[in-house]
Parts: sequence; C-alpha cells; structure tokens
Amino acid sequence: MNSPEAEAFIESTLRLDLRVAAFDCDGTLWAGDAGERFFDWELKEGGIVSSALDQPMRARYAAYKRGEVDETTMCGEMVTMHNGVSEAKLRDAATFFFDEFFVLQIFPEMRELVRRLQENGCEAWAVSSSNEWVIRAAVKHFGIPENRILAANVEVDDGIATDRLIRVPSGPGKPEALREVAKKEIDAAFGNSRWDAEMLAMAKHPVAINPNPDLESMAQERGWRIYFPAGTLLASSS
Repeated sequence: MNSPEAEAFIESTLRLDLRVAAFDCDGTLWAGDAGERFFDWELKEGGIVSSALDQPMRARYAAYKRGEVDETTMCGEMVTMHNGVSEAKLRDAATFFFDEFFVLQIFPEMRELVRRLQENGCEAWAVSSSNEWVIRAAVKHFGIPENRILAANVEVDDGIATDRLIRVPSGPGKPEALREVAKKEIDAAFGNSRWDAEMLAMAKHPVAINPNPDLESMAQERGWRIYFPAGTLLASSS
C-alpha cells in the first residue's frame, strides 16, 4: 500500500489529465542505474560478449568517469560492444538480470502512476540512454509497450546486433528522439538527472523524481515539481 504522500503525488498527477508523458528510467522509475550495472555484470559474468572486451571497456568506462569521454559516446559504446551477439541472447540476459537484481528497486508509486496513467488513456514513453534490451526487460513491469521505448540501440541484422547506432537518447538527444518518434506535444516529463533537463524543459509539466543535487537545484530555480519516492532513502542506504 502506498504512503499518504505517495498517493497524494499519484492523484495530483492524474488530475493533470495527461495525454502524453515521458519517463526517464534509471533513478526515476527505479533506484540505481540498471544500464551501468548490466554493463558490469555482463563483463564479469562472461558468455555474452567476448572476454577480450573486459579490460578495454572497463578502461574506457573509467575514462568516462574521469570526464575524458562524454556521456553520449560512452552510452553508445556500451551498446555497440554487442556487435555480433544474437538479440535473443541479449534479451534473455537482460530479462534475467533485471528480474534477478533490479525488480525490487522499482519505486512502487512510479509503477502505479504509469499504470494508472495508461489506464486513463495517456501515452507513456520510456526514454533512456541505457541499452534497449535492459529497458525492454524493465518496463514490462510498468506495462509500457516496446514501441514506446526510446533507448540506446543499434541496428539488428537477421537477429544479430551490429555496431551501427540508431540513437542514444541522452541530454538533448531525449527531446530529439521524442520529437522524431512520438511526434506529439509532451504534457509531462519525469527525470532524475541533468541528462533529463532538456526533456523536462520541453514538457508542460516537468517533474524531478529522486533528483540528483544538480537537477534538484535546477528544478528549484525553475519552479519544477520535485518528488522523492518512498524507497529513495532506503535504496540510498543499502
């Protein structure tokens, strides 16, 4: 059962009568970064990508964390590294990973909000710079259809992933992807980091969910709504 604060958040959002809503995923719909964790897990577990990629990709990610590689480039490389892997294998691995390690980190009120919005006829879009296979596995728990997922993805030839990027929705890439694919005015957008700022700014009703300090400061300056899900403190202390 949701807390009174969570229920008040859901009800107040439903009263906006939203027709189209865009949701960032990691940190917004659930606690933590599933894309980053999947990247670490698949390199550690082996059997998905070549073991020869382990050291160079970890070195590349360390350079990203030092600010030497930009966000969009890194997220793109975390997808193109699957060149030559069957998409069926990637789907199965992503489903196992999310259900095993992340499903309990879903924010219950966010899952209920997405469900009730869609029941009321709202189009819910999942927009993420994490790889599409993980996001597909994750948003099944929210009832968001695959044709409303905008995530980091590559072209697939005869069931095999290639290294040809289609898109990496991060920062300004998020509103660009929504304009290109959704082709509708975004009534509300929900995000947790500065990489969601442009998407929030395009919406009539921007909402900072579980925001990082930089987005929280921006939201306060711009008068955007801020909401911390009930599981936020628990997740951050685990």
